[in-house]
Amino acid sequence: MTELTMSQYFKEVNNRLPVEAERVMRALFDEGKMNKEELSLTSKVKRAVLDHVVMQLFALGLVEVTSEGKSKICSLTKLGEEYLELMREAI
Repeated sequence: MTELTMSQYFKEVNNRLPVEAERVMRALFDEGKMNKEELSLTSKVKRAVLDHVVMQLFALGLVEVTSEGKSKICSLTKLGEEYLELMREAI
């Protein structure tokens, strides 16, 4: 088994994530934390798809989800910011 660098790992993650994931992360990076309704509108990702994408990003540690009252608030983690930066450099 070969060991991957963080950059290689992120590239593999990028290949496996749905295309909507980058739009969600960019919206969080540009606009800051927001609830799922705002995130759906800002990222132009349908709400049913958004829930699935957010859970994938949460599992990878790229997005944090917290509760504020009845709302779920999403924000980009430090790891998520590093991921976006590496993906920009790769392009």
